[in-house]
Amino acid sequence: MALHYNLAKVYEISSDDADFVHQILMLFFKEVSSEIQNIKQGINEKNHQKVYKAAHKIKPTLDLLGMDLAYEEINEIMIWAKSEKKKKEIKENFKLLKVQIELSSKEIKKNYNIK
Repeated sequence: MALHYNLAKVYEISSDDADFVHQILMLFFKEVSSEIQNIKQGINEKNHQKVYKAAHKIKPTLDLLGMDLAYEEINEIMIWAKSEKKKKEIKENFKLLKVQIELSSKEIKKNYNIK
């Protein structure tokens, strides 16, 4: 049983098309990992716009894949980026986001035999 993600929305919009589900998962691995790096870089550079743009780009994917905890963290990161607060205030949210994405990724790879 999946603990860190829920593909119910993906299966619903795909009419249970396994190829479509696989494509969505592959897009997740490609897109999210690069945008996580952009968020990290933006936080380190205090570039709030870069953080917001990257977070906004992956937010729908996290929702679609039922990654509720990661979705909550991405919302917090977007709020931080819009308010342009100091970076020490966002480091914990980013750390939690990364952990949730890593856990979800490992689980998806195992459950869907993705290498």
